[in-house]
Amino acid sequence: MPFKPSEKLFGTDGVRGKANIFPMTPDTVLRLAQCAAASLSPHPGYHGVVIGKDTRLSGYMIEPALTAGFISMGLDVFLVGPLPTPAIAMLTRSLRAQLGVMISASHNPASDNGLKFFGEDGSKLSCAVQDTIEKLFHQDHPFQLVGSTDLGHARRLDDAPGRYIEYVKSVFPKKLTLEGLTIVLDCANGAAYKVAPLVFKELGAHVITIGDTPDGHNINDGCGVMDPGALIEAVLEHKAHMGIAMDGDADRLLMVDEYGKLINGDCLLALLAQSYDEKSLLQKQGVVGTVMSNLGLEAFLQSINLHLIRTPVGDRHISDYMRTHGYNVGGEQSGHIIIGEEATSGDALLSALQVLAALLERQVPASYLSSLFTPFPQIIRNISHVSAQALEQERVVKVVNSVKDRLGSKGRILIRPSGTEPLLRIMIEGEDDAFIQELACEVIEVLEFEKNLHQAL
Repeated sequence: MPFKPSEKLFGTDGVRGKANIFPMTPDTVLRLAQCAAASLSPHPGYHGVVIGKDTRLSGYMIEPALTAGFISMGLDVFLVGPLPTPAIAMLTRSLRAQLGVMISASHNPASDNGLKFFGEDGSKLSCAVQDTIEKLFHQDHPFQLVGSTDLGHARRLDDAPGRYIEYVKSVFPKKLTLEGLTIVLDCANGAAYKVAPLVFKELGAHVITIGDTPDGHNINDGCGVMDPGALIEAVLEHKAHMGIAMDGDADRLLMVDEYGKLINGDCLLALLAQSYDEKSLLQKQGVVGTVMSNLGLEAFLQSINLHLIRTPVGDRHISDYMRTHGYNVGGEQSGHIIIGEEATSGDALLSALQVLAALLERQVPASYLSSLFTPFPQIIRNISHVSAQALEQERVVKVVNSVKDRLGSKGRILIRPSGTEPLLRIMIEGEDDAFIQELACEVIEVLEFEKNLHQAL
Protein backbone atom coordinates (compact mmCIF):
# COMPACT_ATOMS: atom_id res chain seq x y z
CA MET A 1 0.00 0.00 0.00
CA PRO A 2 1.59 3.33 -1.10
CA PHE A 3 0.05 5.40 1.70
CA LYS A 4 1.60 6.24 5.05
CA PRO A 5 -0.78 5.29 7.87
CA SER A 6 1.36 6.95 10.53
CA GLU A 7 1.20 10.42 8.93
CA LYS A 8 -1.64 12.79 9.73
CA LEU A 9 -3.17 14.31 6.63
CA PHE A 10 -5.17 17.27 7.89
CA GLY A 11 -3.43 20.24 9.49
CA THR A 12 -4.59 23.70 10.54
CA ASP A 13 -6.15 24.39 7.16
CA GLY A 14 -6.84 21.22 5.21
CA VAL A 15 -4.18 19.02 3.61
CA ARG A 16 -0.90 20.57 2.52
CA GLY A 17 2.60 19.58 1.38
CA LYS A 18 5.18 19.67 -1.40
CA ALA A 19 3.67 19.09 -4.82
CA ASN A 20 4.14 15.53 -6.11
CA ILE A 21 5.35 14.33 -2.69
CA PHE A 22 3.02 12.62 -0.22
CA PRO A 23 0.35 13.70 0.50
CA MET A 24 0.12 15.94 -2.58
CA THR A 25 0.54 13.20 -5.17
CA PRO A 26 -2.08 12.24 -7.78
CA ASP A 27 -2.80 8.82 -6.24
CA THR A 28 -3.18 10.27 -2.74
CA VAL A 29 -5.40 13.09 -3.96
CA LEU A 30 -7.60 10.68 -5.93
CA ARG A 31 -8.05 8.51 -2.84
CA LEU A 32 -8.79 11.56 -0.68
CA ALA A 33 -11.55 12.54 -3.10
CA GLN A 34 -13.02 9.06 -2.82
CA CYS A 35 -12.79 9.20 0.98
CA ALA A 36 -14.48 12.60 1.07
CA ALA A 37 -17.26 11.29 -1.17
CA ALA A 38 -17.67 8.19 1.01
CA SER A 39 -17.99 10.38 4.11
CA LEU A 40 -21.03 12.22 2.73
CA SER A 41 -24.47 11.39 4.06
CA PRO A 42 -27.39 10.82 1.68
CA HIS A 43 -28.77 14.19 0.63
CA PRO A 44 -32.17 14.93 -0.94
CA GLY A 45 -30.77 17.89 -2.86
CA TYR A 46 -28.08 18.10 -5.50
CA HIS A 47 -25.07 15.80 -5.15
CA GLY A 48 -22.25 17.83 -6.65
CA VAL A 49 -18.73 19.01 -5.90
CA VAL A 50 -17.22 22.41 -6.73
CA ILE A 51 -13.48 22.38 -7.46
CA GLY A 52 -11.41 25.56 -7.71
CA LYS A 53 -7.69 26.26 -7.67
CA ASP A 54 -5.07 28.97 -7.49
CA THR A 55 -2.36 29.59 -10.08
CA ARG A 56 0.26 26.99 -9.10
CA LEU A 57 1.57 24.75 -11.87
CA SER A 58 0.80 21.65 -9.79
CA GLY A 59 -2.89 22.54 -9.88
CA TYR A 60 -2.99 21.06 -13.37
CA MET A 61 -1.89 17.73 -11.87
CA ILE A 62 -4.12 17.77 -8.79
CA GLU A 63 -7.36 18.99 -10.40
CA PRO A 64 -7.84 15.96 -12.72
CA ALA A 65 -6.92 13.54 -9.91
CA LEU A 66 -9.58 15.05 -7.66
CA THR A 67 -12.10 15.04 -10.50
CA ALA A 68 -11.45 11.37 -11.26
CA GLY A 69 -11.87 10.43 -7.61
CA PHE A 70 -15.24 12.15 -7.25
CA ILE A 71 -16.55 10.90 -10.60
CA SER A 72 -15.60 7.31 -9.68
CA MET A 73 -17.88 7.67 -6.64
CA GLY A 74 -20.81 8.93 -8.72
CA LEU A 75 -20.51 12.65 -7.90
CA ASP A 76 -20.84 15.39 -10.50
CA VAL A 77 -18.09 17.99 -10.56
CA PHE A 78 -18.16 21.72 -11.34
CA LEU A 79 -14.72 23.00 -12.40
CA VAL A 80 -14.33 26.75 -11.95
CA GLY A 81 -10.59 27.27 -12.54
CA PRO A 82 -8.53 29.91 -10.70
CA LEU A 83 -10.75 31.67 -8.15
CA PRO A 84 -10.31 32.81 -4.53
CA THR A 85 -10.94 30.27 -1.78
CA PRO A 86 -14.00 32.20 -0.49
CA ALA A 87 -15.48 32.00 -4.00
CA ILE A 88 -15.44 28.22 -3.71
CA ALA A 89 -17.24 28.44 -0.36
CA MET A 90 -19.84 30.79 -1.88
CA LEU A 91 -20.38 28.66 -5.00
CA THR A 92 -20.73 25.49 -2.91
CA ARG A 93 -23.67 27.12 -1.15
CA SER A 94 -25.27 28.73 -4.19
CA LEU A 95 -25.01 25.59 -6.35
CA ARG A 96 -26.39 23.43 -3.53
CA ALA A 97 -23.33 21.22 -3.82
CA GLN A 98 -22.49 18.80 -1.07
CA LEU A 99 -18.82 19.62 -1.10
CA GLY A 100 -16.37 22.26 -2.24
CA VAL A 101 -12.61 21.81 -2.67
CA MET A 102 -10.01 24.53 -3.18
CA ILE A 103 -6.66 23.43 -4.55
CA SER A 104 -4.22 25.81 -2.89
CA ALA A 105 -1.39 26.11 -0.39
CA SER A 106 -2.51 29.65 0.44
CA HIS A 107 0.51 31.80 1.40
CA ASN A 108 3.07 29.00 0.87
CA PRO A 109 5.54 29.03 -2.05
CA ALA A 110 4.67 27.66 -5.49
CA SER A 111 6.42 24.36 -4.77
CA ASP A 112 3.69 23.51 -2.24
CA ASN A 113 0.04 22.76 -2.77
CA GLY A 114 -2.94 21.69 -0.71
CA LEU A 115 -6.65 20.98 -0.42
CA LYS A 116 -9.22 22.98 1.53
CA PHE A 117 -12.59 21.26 1.96
CA PHE A 118 -15.96 22.97 2.43
CA GLY A 119 -19.29 21.49 3.46
CA GLU A 120 -22.63 22.21 1.83
CA ASP A 121 -23.11 25.35 3.96
CA GLY A 122 -19.81 26.80 2.73
CA SER A 123 -18.04 26.27 6.04
CA LYS A 124 -14.74 24.43 6.31
CA LEU A 125 -15.19 20.83 7.36
CA SER A 126 -15.25 20.20 11.10
CA CYS A 127 -12.50 18.27 12.84
CA ALA A 128 -14.92 15.35 13.24
CA VAL A 129 -15.59 15.12 9.49
CA GLN A 130 -11.88 15.47 8.72
CA ASP A 131 -11.17 12.62 11.15
CA THR A 132 -13.76 10.48 9.36
CA ILE A 133 -12.11 11.13 5.99
CA GLU A 134 -8.71 10.33 7.46
CA LYS A 135 -9.93 7.03 8.93
CA LEU A 136 -11.42 6.05 5.58
CA PHE A 137 -8.14 6.96 3.89
CA HIS A 138 -6.14 4.58 6.09
CA GLN A 139 -8.51 1.61 5.92
CA ASP A 140 -7.23 -1.43 4.05
CA HIS A 141 -10.24 -2.52 2.02
CA PRO A 142 -11.03 -0.71 -1.26
CA PHE A 143 -14.01 1.55 -1.82
CA GLN A 144 -17.21 0.40 -3.45
CA LEU A 145 -17.06 2.35 -6.70
CA VAL A 146 -20.23 3.05 -8.69
CA GLY A 147 -21.10 1.11 -11.80
CA SER A 148 -20.00 2.26 -15.24
CA THR A 149 -23.44 3.72 -15.99
CA ASP A 150 -23.57 5.67 -12.71
CA LEU A 151 -20.34 7.66 -13.04
CA GLY A 152 -20.50 11.35 -12.29
CA HIS A 153 -20.10 14.10 -14.87
CA ALA A 154 -17.68 17.04 -14.99
CA ARG A 155 -18.22 20.41 -16.60
CA ARG A 156 -16.71 23.88 -16.57
CA LEU A 157 -18.73 26.63 -14.91
CA ASP A 158 -17.76 29.46 -17.22
CA ASP A 159 -19.68 32.19 -15.40
CA ALA A 160 -18.23 31.39 -11.95
CA PRO A 161 -15.99 34.51 -11.83
CA GLY A 162 -18.93 36.78 -12.63
CA ARG A 163 -21.09 35.15 -9.97
CA TYR A 164 -18.43 35.77 -7.33
CA ILE A 165 -17.77 39.36 -8.44
CA GLU A 166 -21.45 40.23 -8.17
CA TYR A 167 -21.70 38.52 -4.78
CA VAL A 168 -18.77 40.51 -3.36
CA LYS A 169 -20.04 43.81 -4.78
CA SER A 170 -23.50 43.20 -3.32
CA VAL A 171 -22.23 43.63 0.25
CA PHE A 172 -20.83 47.10 -0.44
CA PRO A 173 -23.40 49.78 0.57
CA LYS A 174 -25.22 51.14 -2.48
CA LYS A 175 -25.05 54.68 -1.09
CA LEU A 176 -21.24 54.61 -1.29
CA THR A 177 -18.79 54.72 -4.19
CA LEU A 178 -15.06 54.27 -4.61
CA GLU A 179 -14.89 57.09 -7.15
CA GLY A 180 -11.99 59.43 -6.48
CA LEU A 181 -9.92 56.77 -4.72
CA THR A 182 -6.62 55.51 -6.11
CA ILE A 183 -5.94 51.99 -4.88
CA VAL A 184 -2.86 49.88 -5.47
CA LEU A 185 -3.91 46.22 -5.55
CA ASP A 186 -1.43 43.37 -5.06
CA CYS A 187 -2.95 40.07 -6.20
CA ALA A 188 0.09 37.95 -5.16
CA ASN A 189 0.13 36.39 -8.65
CA GLY A 190 -2.58 34.19 -7.21
CA ALA A 191 -6.18 33.13 -7.48
CA ALA A 192 -7.69 36.65 -7.48
CA TYR A 193 -5.56 38.10 -10.27
CA LYS A 194 -8.55 38.39 -12.63
CA VAL A 195 -11.53 39.04 -10.35
CA ALA A 196 -10.02 41.41 -7.77
CA PRO A 197 -9.19 44.33 -10.13
CA LEU A 198 -12.66 44.12 -11.67
CA VAL A 199 -14.39 44.37 -8.28
CA PHE A 200 -12.71 47.66 -7.35
CA LYS A 201 -12.88 49.12 -10.86
CA GLU A 202 -16.60 48.38 -11.17
CA LEU A 203 -17.18 50.20 -7.87
CA GLY A 204 -15.47 53.29 -9.24
CA ALA A 205 -11.87 53.17 -7.98
CA HIS A 206 -8.79 53.98 -10.03
CA VAL A 207 -6.89 50.70 -9.66
CA ILE A 208 -3.16 50.17 -10.11
CA THR A 209 -2.56 46.43 -10.14
CA ILE A 210 0.63 44.54 -9.30
CA GLY A 211 1.18 40.82 -8.76
CA ASP A 212 -1.28 40.04 -11.56
CA THR A 213 0.92 38.06 -13.98
CA PRO A 214 0.97 34.47 -12.68
CA ASP A 215 3.18 31.99 -14.50
CA GLY A 216 2.65 28.91 -12.32
CA HIS A 217 5.81 29.55 -10.32
CA ASN A 218 5.60 33.13 -8.96
CA ILE A 219 2.61 32.94 -6.59
CA ASN A 220 3.46 34.72 -3.29
CA ASP A 221 6.96 35.36 -4.62
CA GLY A 222 8.05 38.88 -3.67
CA CYS A 223 4.45 40.03 -3.53
CA GLY A 224 1.16 39.82 -1.64
CA VAL A 225 0.77 39.63 2.12
CA MET A 226 3.99 37.62 2.43
CA ASP A 227 6.15 40.38 0.96
CA PRO A 228 4.35 43.76 0.84
CA GLY A 229 7.47 45.77 -0.02
CA ALA A 230 6.50 46.28 -3.65
CA LEU A 231 3.01 47.36 -2.58
CA ILE A 232 4.39 49.93 -0.16
CA GLU A 233 6.68 51.35 -2.86
CA ALA A 234 3.81 51.53 -5.36
CA VAL A 235 1.51 53.33 -2.92
CA LEU A 236 4.16 55.98 -2.28
CA GLU A 237 5.18 56.24 -5.94
CA HIS A 238 1.61 56.76 -7.19
CA LYS A 239 0.53 58.82 -4.15
CA ALA A 240 -2.34 56.36 -3.76
CA HIS A 241 -4.94 56.58 -1.02
CA MET A 242 -4.14 53.02 0.07
CA GLY A 243 -2.79 49.65 -0.91
CA ILE A 244 -4.50 46.27 -0.65
CA ALA A 245 -2.58 42.98 -0.50
CA MET A 246 -3.92 39.43 -0.69
CA ASP A 247 -2.28 36.04 -0.42
CA GLY A 248 -2.22 33.30 -3.04
CA ASP A 249 -5.80 32.15 -2.54
CA ALA A 250 -7.17 35.58 -1.53
CA ASP A 251 -8.57 34.66 1.86
CA ARG A 252 -6.13 36.95 3.69
CA LEU A 253 -5.98 40.75 3.59
CA LEU A 254 -3.41 43.33 4.65
CA MET A 255 -3.54 47.03 3.82
CA VAL A 256 -1.10 49.91 3.43
CA ASP A 257 -2.10 53.47 4.32
CA GLU A 258 -1.35 56.63 2.35
CA TYR A 259 1.99 57.00 4.15
CA GLY A 260 3.13 53.49 3.29
CA LYS A 261 2.50 52.03 6.74
CA LEU A 262 1.50 48.37 6.82
CA ILE A 263 -1.82 47.62 8.54
CA ASN A 264 -2.46 44.08 9.79
CA GLY A 265 -5.59 42.13 10.59
CA ASP A 266 -5.80 43.31 14.21
CA CYS A 267 -6.23 46.93 13.06
CA LEU A 268 -8.80 45.91 10.45
CA LEU A 269 -10.72 43.96 13.08
CA ALA A 270 -10.65 46.95 15.45
CA LEU A 271 -12.25 49.23 12.85
CA LEU A 272 -14.90 46.70 11.87
CA ALA A 273 -15.79 46.06 15.53
CA GLN A 274 -16.10 49.79 16.17
CA SER A 275 -18.13 50.38 13.00
CA TYR A 276 -20.52 47.47 13.54
CA ASP A 277 -21.02 48.39 17.19
CA GLU A 278 -21.83 52.03 16.37
CA LYS A 279 -24.48 50.85 13.89
CA SER A 280 -25.86 48.34 16.43
CA LEU A 281 -24.93 45.49 14.10
CA LEU A 282 -22.34 43.80 16.31
CA GLN A 283 -23.66 40.63 17.90
CA LYS A 284 -22.69 39.52 21.43
CA GLN A 285 -20.85 42.82 22.12
CA GLY A 286 -17.55 41.32 21.07
CA VAL A 287 -15.42 39.84 18.31
CA VAL A 288 -13.58 36.56 17.84
CA GLY A 289 -9.81 36.56 17.38
CA THR A 290 -7.08 34.02 18.05
CA VAL A 291 -4.30 33.38 20.53
CA MET A 292 -2.13 35.56 18.26
CA SER A 293 -4.35 38.65 18.53
CA ASN A 294 -2.39 41.57 20.01
CA LEU A 295 -3.00 42.66 23.60
CA GLY A 296 -3.36 46.21 22.26
CA LEU A 297 -6.44 45.12 20.30
CA GLU A 298 -7.93 43.56 23.42
CA ALA A 299 -7.31 46.74 25.41
CA PHE A 300 -8.91 48.86 22.67
CA LEU A 301 -12.02 46.68 22.58
CA GLN A 302 -12.34 46.89 26.35
CA SER A 303 -12.11 50.69 26.12
CA ILE A 304 -15.26 50.74 23.96
CA ASN A 305 -17.03 48.15 26.14
CA LEU A 306 -16.45 45.21 23.82
CA HIS A 307 -14.63 41.94 24.45
CA LEU A 308 -12.29 39.63 22.56
CA ILE A 309 -12.69 35.86 22.39
CA ARG A 310 -9.52 33.94 21.53
CA THR A 311 -9.52 30.67 19.56
CA PRO A 312 -6.68 28.51 18.22
CA VAL A 313 -4.98 29.84 15.08
CA GLY A 314 -6.89 29.31 11.83
CA ASP A 315 -9.96 30.94 10.35
CA ARG A 316 -11.81 27.61 10.59
CA HIS A 317 -11.64 27.83 14.39
CA ILE A 318 -12.84 31.43 14.30
CA SER A 319 -15.70 30.60 11.96
CA ASP A 320 -16.75 27.58 14.05
CA TYR A 321 -16.83 29.65 17.24
CA MET A 322 -18.72 32.49 15.59
CA ARG A 323 -21.34 30.14 14.20
CA THR A 324 -21.72 28.16 17.43
CA HIS A 325 -21.85 31.14 19.81
CA GLY A 326 -23.58 33.78 17.71
CA TYR A 327 -20.77 36.24 16.89
CA ASN A 328 -20.70 37.98 13.53
CA VAL A 329 -17.26 39.61 13.32
CA GLY A 330 -13.94 37.84 13.72
CA GLY A 331 -10.45 37.69 12.33
CA GLU A 332 -6.76 36.96 12.62
CA GLN A 333 -3.74 39.22 12.86
CA SER A 334 -2.48 37.51 9.68
CA GLY A 335 -5.39 38.95 7.72
CA HIS A 336 -8.20 36.39 7.75
CA ILE A 337 -11.28 38.53 8.41
CA ILE A 338 -14.70 36.90 8.68
CA ILE A 339 -17.94 38.87 8.45
CA GLY A 340 -20.49 36.41 9.76
CA GLU A 341 -23.53 37.34 7.75
CA GLU A 342 -21.62 37.47 4.49
CA ALA A 343 -18.90 34.80 4.58
CA THR A 344 -18.03 31.47 6.18
CA SER A 345 -14.26 31.89 5.82
CA GLY A 346 -11.70 34.63 5.34
CA ASP A 347 -12.39 36.70 2.22
CA ALA A 348 -9.87 39.40 1.27
CA LEU A 349 -12.12 41.17 -1.24
CA LEU A 350 -15.25 41.19 0.87
CA SER A 351 -13.30 42.29 3.95
CA ALA A 352 -11.50 45.06 2.06
CA LEU A 353 -14.83 46.45 0.90
CA GLN A 354 -16.20 46.39 4.45
CA VAL A 355 -13.12 48.29 5.69
CA LEU A 356 -13.41 50.79 2.83
CA ALA A 357 -17.09 51.33 3.63
CA ALA A 358 -16.26 52.07 7.28
CA LEU A 359 -13.54 54.56 6.26
CA LEU A 360 -15.81 56.29 3.75
CA GLU A 361 -18.67 56.56 6.25
CA ARG A 362 -16.28 58.26 8.67
CA GLN A 363 -14.69 60.33 5.91
CA VAL A 364 -11.23 59.41 7.22
CA PRO A 365 -8.07 58.23 5.41
CA ALA A 366 -6.56 54.77 5.64
CA SER A 367 -4.11 56.00 8.29
CA TYR A 368 -7.06 56.17 10.70
CA LEU A 369 -6.73 52.38 10.99
CA SER A 370 -3.38 52.55 12.75
CA SER A 371 -4.56 55.30 15.12
CA LEU A 372 -7.16 53.14 16.83
CA PHE A 373 -4.74 51.51 19.25
CA THR A 374 -1.03 51.10 19.97
CA PRO A 375 0.00 47.47 19.54
CA PHE A 376 2.06 45.82 22.25
CA PRO A 377 5.54 44.91 20.97
CA GLN A 378 5.23 41.38 19.63
CA ILE A 379 7.98 39.09 18.36
CA ILE A 380 7.21 36.08 16.18
CA ARG A 381 9.98 33.62 15.37
CA ASN A 382 9.97 30.26 13.59
CA ILE A 383 12.32 27.34 14.25
CA SER A 384 12.23 24.68 11.54
CA HIS A 385 12.42 20.93 12.06
CA VAL A 386 11.87 21.01 15.82
CA SER A 387 9.45 18.47 17.23
CA ALA A 388 6.66 19.61 19.53
CA GLN A 389 8.05 17.02 21.96
CA ALA A 390 10.96 19.39 22.56
CA LEU A 391 8.55 21.56 24.55
CA GLU A 392 8.31 18.77 27.13
CA GLN A 393 12.06 18.64 27.80
CA GLU A 394 13.11 19.82 31.26
CA ARG A 395 15.50 22.50 29.97
CA VAL A 396 12.84 23.98 27.70
CA VAL A 397 10.10 23.89 30.34
CA LYS A 398 12.39 25.68 32.80
CA VAL A 399 13.20 28.51 30.36
CA VAL A 400 9.58 28.93 29.21
CA ASN A 401 8.32 29.08 32.80
CA SER A 402 10.99 31.67 33.63
CA VAL A 403 9.85 33.80 30.68
CA LYS A 404 6.24 33.57 31.82
CA ASP A 405 7.19 34.65 35.34
CA ARG A 406 9.17 37.66 34.11
CA LEU A 407 6.40 38.76 31.76
CA GLY A 408 3.78 38.48 34.49
CA SER A 409 0.36 39.91 33.70
CA LYS A 410 1.78 42.44 31.23
CA GLY A 411 2.80 40.00 28.55
CA ARG A 412 2.56 36.45 27.29
CA ILE A 413 4.43 33.72 25.45
CA LEU A 414 2.93 31.24 23.02
CA ILE A 415 4.77 28.34 21.36
CA ARG A 416 2.87 26.13 18.96
CA PRO A 417 3.59 23.70 16.13
CA SER A 418 2.66 25.04 12.70
CA GLY A 419 -0.31 23.31 11.16
CA THR A 420 1.00 23.85 7.64
CA GLU A 421 4.81 23.63 7.85
CA PRO A 422 7.40 21.52 9.79
CA LEU A 423 8.31 24.14 12.38
CA LEU A 424 7.54 25.64 15.77
CA ARG A 425 6.15 29.18 15.96
CA ILE A 426 7.20 31.31 18.94
CA MET A 427 5.32 34.47 19.90
CA ILE A 428 6.34 36.72 22.81
CA GLU A 429 4.42 39.88 23.64
CA GLY A 430 5.05 42.56 26.24
CA GLU A 431 5.33 46.26 26.99
CA ASP A 432 9.05 46.67 26.25
CA ASP A 433 10.50 45.67 22.87
CA ALA A 434 14.11 45.22 24.04
CA PHE A 435 12.97 43.06 26.96
CA ILE A 436 10.93 40.66 24.84
CA GLN A 437 13.75 40.48 22.28
CA GLU A 438 15.99 39.28 25.12
CA LEU A 439 13.40 36.71 26.22
CA ALA A 440 12.95 35.47 22.64
CA CYS A 441 16.69 34.86 22.34
CA GLU A 442 16.62 32.71 25.49
CA VAL A 443 13.75 30.58 24.18
CA ILE A 444 15.25 30.18 20.72
CA GLU A 445 18.62 29.25 22.19
CA VAL A 446 17.24 26.41 24.31
CA LEU A 447 15.07 25.10 21.45
CA GLU A 448 18.02 25.17 19.05
CA PHE A 449 20.03 23.25 21.66
CA GLU A 450 17.35 20.55 21.84
CA LYS A 451 17.16 20.44 18.04
CA ASN A 452 20.92 19.95 17.67
CA LEU A 453 20.97 17.38 20.47
CA HIS A 454 18.19 15.39 18.80
CA GLN A 455 19.94 15.50 15.44
CA ALA A 456 23.20 14.32 17.02
CA LEU A 457 21.45 11.32 18.53
